[in-house]
Amino acid sequence: MKKSFLLSCVLLWAILRRANMQVSLPATVINCCEGDILLLLDSSGSIANYEFSRLLQFTAELLHPFTLGRGHVRVGLLQVGTQPNLEFSLDVHSTQESLQKALRRVNQLQGDTNTEAALRVAQQLLSKMENNVPKILLWLTDGVQPGDVDELMTELKAQGVYVLAVSTVHGNYQVLQRAITSPLESHLYSVDIDNIEIITEDLREAIIEIIRAERLRVVHLTSSSAVLQWRPVLSTGDGYYELYYISELISDSETRHILPGDSSWAEIINLQPDTSYKAFLRPESNQRLFTTLSVSFHTLPDVLSPVVVSLSDSGPHQIRVSWGPLQPARVLRYVVEYGTIPSGPIQTLVLNSQQNSTLLTGLDPGTQYLVTVSALHVNGKERAMSVKACTQEETALQALVDLQLTSVDLQEVNVAWQAHQDGLKGYWLSWERDSLHSFYWKPSISSVYLPPTSRGTQLTHLAPSSRVCVSPVYSSGQGDGICCTAETHIGWLS
Repeated sequence: MKKSFLLSCVLLWAILRRANMQVSLPATVINCCEGDILLLLDSSGSIANYEFSRLLQFTAELLHPFTLGRGHVRVGLLQVGTQPNLEFSLDVHSTQESLQKALRRVNQLQGDTNTEAALRVAQQLLSKMENNVPKILLWLTDGVQPGDVDELMTELKAQGVYVLAVSTVHGNYQVLQRAITSPLESHLYSVDIDNIEIITEDLREAIIEIIRAERLRVVHLTSSSAVLQWRPVLSTGDGYYELYYISELISDSETRHILPGDSSWAEIINLQPDTSYKAFLRPESNQRLFTTLSVSFHTLPDVLSPVVVSLSDSGPHQIRVSWGPLQPARVLRYVVEYGTIPSGPIQTLVLNSQQNSTLLTGLDPGTQYLVTVSALHVNGKERAMSVKACTQEETALQALVDLQLTSVDLQEVNVAWQAHQDGLKGYWLSWERDSLHSFYWKPSISSVYLPPTSRGTQLTHLAPSSRVCVSPVYSSGQGDGICCTAETHIGWLS
């Protein structure tokens, strides 16, 4: 018995492996559908090991082309035996690789054909499924002694579940006829187990008809555009899409576009703000007729620039002001006005519609300003936004930019610096002077005041490695300066 069981498992694995290698993925099936499929698989003792293996192989081939996961197709497997066994639930497998491996690991339960108990479990599972997607119960059975399933199947169908069935030729056809959802010709199959693959495409097409996600939806919306998305039902060279849309406010406003067959989204632009539209998508193909999809949407209210005003590059005498969004097609010009707070003269800059920033210069240090950005739109509307801005305090590091020492002769250097003169009363220069004595030398500190127009001077009798410092002088006192060391024993100083 154990040897026979192991042999059947090896046979099943080989058959499923070969099936996985041979199945091609139809382009019209991938990403086509959204729905839940619960497999009700007869795993009782009335099913021979070979027959059970063939049913699993058939199931693997049937489901192989579908894209799996939430938002696509979810698959669960419930086995029928003396006691029902949930092999895996609907949210377990989100890839084909995972599903196919799980199908290869399924073991037959044997025992009685207690279909009623399995259907009660199926009712609980399907009642928890999402209500906005189609639900399918696919019954795979030999049809031998299915039990009293009429009432349970009726309850399932009343829940909105589509019941489809595949039976081997010795099944109870009358019970199956009452159980499945019409139409019989596409939802009920009775076939010899050795030839079961001949119904694969027909049954898959019947499933697709139920769970095909033929809907057009809006995935992004602005005041002047909309991005539409749909499930692809065509492929390259298999037809095209005709997309057209109309405004509910403007008569004779229909606009049409032709899109290639491999399209799955399109952006509609140049829409009117705060307006209702209806869009239609018609797949055109020589292979079959498709339903025209439609969706209604309302564009967002108009967005008038400026929506945001920001400040940067702040200094004692400048501030950069920026604004957005940039709308050159809808704005005639921008006007920037600024003045000191609480009161002061107002200065005005007029800028073109392509510009979204400007540098305000000639400002007073440590001063608060009110900055207003106004936009005049082509429709005559005007929008303005104001922000408060503060310039930085004048500091020594900003006043003195650079200090250079250049050797002229022994113990003599030229001192030069660069500075911003605004607000300065002068400079205070200090250095270490050499004092020679008969037995030792001792440096002394010397200093001098220089007018604000000064940019350099010459120093003599410097002590070796003398520190030379230049500090700005304000009306409030002396600020922090810059210092360099004069290496007088070498030609150049640092």
